[in-house]
Amino acid sequence: MISGFQNIGKIPELKRRILFTLLMLIVYRVGCHIPTPGVDAAALAAFFNQMQGTVLGLFNMFSGGALEQMSVMALGIMPYISASIILQLLTIVVPHLEKLRKEGEQGRKKITQYTRYGTVVISVVQGLGIAYMLERMPSPDGAPVVLLGGWGFRLLTVITLTAGTAFLMWLGEQITERGVGNGISLIIFAGIVARFFPGMGQVFELIRVGQISVFFMAIVVALMIAIVGFIVFMERAQRRIPVQYAKRVIGRKMYGGQSTHLPLKINTSGVIPPIFASSMLMFPATIGNIVDLEGIPWLDYAINTLLRGNHPVYNILYVILIIFFCYFYTAVQFNPVDVADNMKRQGGFIPGIRPGKNTAEYIDRVLTRITLSGALYVSAVCVLPQIFMYQLNVPFYFGGTALLIVVGVAMDTSNQIESHMLTRHYEGFMKKGLGKVR
Repeated sequence: MISGFQNIGKIPELKRRILFTLLMLIVYRVGCHIPTPGVDAAALAAFFNQMQGTVLGLFNMFSGGALEQMSVMALGIMPYISASIILQLLTIVVPHLEKLRKEGEQGRKKITQYTRYGTVVISVVQGLGIAYMLERMPSPDGAPVVLLGGWGFRLLTVITLTAGTAFLMWLGEQITERGVGNGISLIIFAGIVARFFPGMGQVFELIRVGQISVFFMAIVVALMIAIVGFIVFMERAQRRIPVQYAKRVIGRKMYGGQSTHLPLKINTSGVIPPIFASSMLMFPATIGNIVDLEGIPWLDYAINTLLRGNHPVYNILYVILIIFFCYFYTAVQFNPVDVADNMKRQGGFIPGIRPGKNTAEYIDRVLTRITLSGALYVSAVCVLPQIFMYQLNVPFYFGGTALLIVVGVAMDTSNQIESHMLTRHYEGFMKKGLGKVR
């Protein structure tokens, strides 16, 4: 592995790409500390200490703490992700978008353009909502968060936050094109990792004052490493369905006849299900922190007690929603009928299964079974940190969603770096990497 890292410096193009990526991420982190005009930073920080475990806390995590500082990049890249997910869902019900998706590169560019427009629209709506919320909410000690409200503040906030998200979107596209890895994913990765170091500082402080023993913290760290290893194993896991291609004679040449496989990932939906599930469960808690519910005791108990991360009801609903969204998003991403039709056109078939409808049903049946395994794996990874944080009072600063993102992005980026090295006849990070070259 050490020799693999040394080989990076021997490839000028790869070295330039890595340095460019690091430079763009530094620009992003600097932008997270440029404040939006008209906001009392101290009062806002006190308010966010109250909002842990809500939608605002989730968005603040993805923005790398920019939301609690109300910086120009407070919205982060979440509007772009929301627009991308909406466009993906619309491709199922809108024939025009489905046609564009099948047109290849030109269609993809058009969908990307629609995604950019959608990002701006969502940023404007969210920016206006945040401006209204900032005007109406006081800090815990009663101090106003906004120094001077009105439409001037609202328009300035909308323009500032929308421009920050648009700049982040451009930054991510530049990283994808001229750097290493997926730019949007790396921006989220950088935001999450940036909050890791203050968290570690708090852990060391707790150890210093004697609230946590070194032995107990060592057990927690070892368990975290084991969870990361489990995530790596499951993210690489796949079910391979054997596929045989019939021999065809075209002119004087014979084509086909080879055996291959159709890889189906255990976790096809990625990190989308826990994000959706967290947002849905945290939304009532956010409303409960903003609206006074003392006059409705049952609603106050349901929101402020049952739907908190330390309650079993919350964890049960969380697991149910994750499983539901795993199946839903897998159905959106993977169409067994299209796969079966493509195989039939190319003369491929699954041994023992008739081409066409029977093949689609078989693939769908296999996908349904492995999706359950993937959903249970994602649920376990997301619920375990909740147990550590709330039940055992352990400072586990990476939530399940954050863990999945960090590990997934790190794996994807390292794979891209390794592919650059292997294509130039250098050894990758692992010595067995040379054996993968076909």
